[in-house]
Formats: sequence, structure tokens, C-alpha cells
Amino acid sequence: MPHDHWVPPPVLLTVDLVILTLRESCLHVLLIERGIEPYQGTLALPGGFLGHDKEDLVTAAHRELAEEAGLGPDRLHLEQLGVYSAPDRDPRGRVVSVAYLAIAPRLPEPVAGTDASLACWIPVEQVLSGDVQLAFDHEQILTDGVDRAREKLERSALATAFCGPTFTISELQDVYEAVWGAPLDARNFYRKVQSVDGFIVPAGPSRKTDGGRPARLFRPGPGTTLHPPMIRPPSQPDRETA
Repeated sequence: MPHDHWVPPPVLLTVDLVILTLRESCLHVLLIERGIEPYQGTLALPGGFLGHDKEDLVTAAHRELAEEAGLGPDRLHLEQLGVYSAPDRDPRGRVVSVAYLAIAPRLPEPVAGTDASLACWIPVEQVLSGDVQLAFDHEQILTDGVDRAREKLERSALATAFCGPTFTISELQDVYEAVWGAPLDARNFYRKVQSVDGFIVPAGPSRKTDGGRPARLFRPGPGTTLHPPMIRPPSQPDRETA
């Protein structure tokens, strides 16, 4: 008995981007307002379909980064975050998304891409608290991206990706406080950072701070893994339930 002819199901492939940066010591994500259906007028993560059948995923991610944030590959940290493939995640059909986490310091004001009416930086907490609604399953993708960043700050040198070429320890502390959403003791933080071999290294002359005092400058060191790790403080209990 001949086998039935198998026809592969129609599946579309997209890339979505969780682009994080610090603005005024607050963790922000780049969002676009969709200019087309579905979810026209709703905020979403930047991203899009592959440009053609020979475009690989990393190339597509870099293309979207250039279109949405004006970022080249030499200005950011980029890593694959995960694959999102729920059958009903996109009303246009079966669409699988490969999400990427991108981190860079001092990002400029964005310019909306071809299918967006505007692009803007939004504090991450506004989305995670439910104050800002996102299209598709992008809230879950953002949550996963922030969780990835929070976890990697403990055991890797990812925090330096939020900083410029040189930075003060106070600016590095700002990164940890913004991403973890918790204040840190300055003396404790200084001691822990200095105890991690290869995390940061001195970078020449000092810089004057807002208070007028000079602060030593550092740059990323050769180490990529933190030994000992930087331990995130426990979450503060809700005041209503404490």
C-alpha cells in the first residue's frame, strides 16, 4: 500500500528583539507601535520576518537592530534568547519566533521601521507590572529576556555591556541596581567587584563626579565568568502582605 504523500505544514519564521539599555539609571526596553494589522496601534518588540529564504537568523537579527535602533554589530551584546512556537501565538498563521537579547549602553532615540508608526524607550517595569500591554506573546519574551539578564549578571561579566568603553564603579553599580531592581550597599559592592579576578581593570585617569570628587575609571577585563559570583539580594516582600 503506497504511503500517503506528506506535505510539510506552512510555517513562517520571524526574529524578535529584546533590546535593553539604561536611561537615567533605569532599565528600558525598545518598543515599537505597530502600524499594520494584526495588533495595529499596539506596542510590541521590534522584529520581523526573514528577508528571504537564504537569510540566516543572526543576519536577520542584525538587520532588524540596524533598522530599529541604528545599531551595528560592533556596538552591542547579542545572544539568542529562545524559540517561541505556540500554535496560536500569531493570528496570521503558524509563526515561529526566534528571540534575541541585545544590550548596549547609551542608545540613541530610535527611528521607527517599515511596519511601525513609532518607536520608543519604555521603562521595563511599566511592562512587567502590566501597565503597558504588548502584542502577541511579547510580554513573555520580554520577561524571559529580563530574567536572563538578571541571572547572567550574577555569574558573568554581562553588566559591562550596559556601560561605555570606560566607567566608574558607581556606574557599574547603577547597572546592577537597575537590572535587579534593588539597592546595593556601595562599600559592599566595591569590595565584591574588586575581589572578582578579571572582571574590570583600571583604565587610566579619573573622572570628576557630580559631587566634584574624582572617581577612578575602569574598563571590562578579560574575564567572562565571575568567581566568586555577584549574588542578587532577595526580593523585598510586598508591604500589603508583609
